[in-house]
Amino acid sequence: MKPKKIVVAYSGGLDTSVMVKWLSEKYDAEIIAVTGDLGQKNELIGLKEKAIKTGASKVYIVDLKEEFIKDYAFKALKAGAIYENEYPMGCAIGRPLLAKMLVDIAHKEGADTIAHGATGKGNDQVRFEVGIQALAPDLNIIAPLRTWEFKSREEEIEYAIKHNIPVQATQKSPYSIDENLFGISVECGILEDPTACPPADAYQITTDPKDAPDEAETITITFNEGIPTSLNGENKSSVDIIEELNFLGAKHGVGRLDIIENRVVGIKSREVYEAPAAVILHKAHHELEKLVMDKDTFRYKQGVSNQIANMIYDGVWFSPLFEALMAFVDSSQKYISGDIIIDLFKGNLKVLSRKSKYSLYNEELATYKEGDKFDHTASIGFIHLYGLPFKTVSKVRNK
Repeated sequence: MKPKKIVVAYSGGLDTSVMVKWLSEKYDAEIIAVTGDLGQKNELIGLKEKAIKTGASKVYIVDLKEEFIKDYAFKALKAGAIYENEYPMGCAIGRPLLAKMLVDIAHKEGADTIAHGATGKGNDQVRFEVGIQALAPDLNIIAPLRTWEFKSREEEIEYAIKHNIPVQATQKSPYSIDENLFGISVECGILEDPTACPPADAYQITTDPKDAPDEAETITITFNEGIPTSLNGENKSSVDIIEELNFLGAKHGVGRLDIIENRVVGIKSREVYEAPAAVILHKAHHELEKLVMDKDTFRYKQGVSNQIANMIYDGVWFSPLFEALMAFVDSSQKYISGDIIIDLFKGNLKVLSRKSKYSLYNEELATYKEGDKFDHTASIGFIHLYGLPFKTVSKVRNK
């Protein structure tokens, strides 16, 4: 079926800038460009004018910052979702919200098709399409980057130049950059060589730790039921907390990540990320959980955190299992309230203090000094029973 009205996921980057023009030439269809504002800055400049100029009949720029942080980023934070123990997934967390936005506008405009600018070997094609299918199974989806004639970003740049499409990428600096409040991802160019150190221009907001201030900066983060609500004793909105932590962390070189990761489609990729606020908050939240959460729940949640991270990365946010696991997470966060004090210094985080009215740390039981109230003799029976299964196995198998 030939599309009659196409809603395009439009970022204003190289791929989608070229895509709007390409779609307008290929299909006799109305094209509506849709951008979700998740806190990206440079890409929004002149975005509407560029989309109209290249073939869109209408442009939506939807402010999603508050919803993104409160309903998506902070959900992942509560879950402790860090992909492959390194990546806080700022970009991946934003995709289900963008899919939801595209579906909402497609329904509003009576569109029959959604188009996105993800590549045929990337993660975002899965995240967008699975999300759209889960929310609106009757909508058609097209992905020009999987079928069009361009074989490289260099060819796209040439097409953009030919059609007077302004793009930030150049032949000299061909990075693909995706930015939102919870993180920036940078790929392509020299970064495709895993033996090459990222050049200075690959980093967009963070100070090189070598050039960061010579004095540490101390911050206090207050959590309420797993959600950060206050910074340095001052109550702030979720977006304000993220923006301030991004500023402070970037100043001190915190949040730089250079990662080899396993993509959804099974290949490995190398990307550079900058996520000062996400890195700081995940560290603080984890420290508070260790202080407050009982041992069995804490250990069990580590597996849940890993499962949720994989599901977010793999694009199945809108799934029954994800909803069920998040119900467990929400329950586990009932007592995760308190203050964490952290030093920021030359790319490093140092936890100085942990405090909560729900702390399970009992100094009278933990101390080795005078005042120790732990019954050491109780350990004799405990160890005998604890080790009994292993003692029995050894006797039977080593006759």
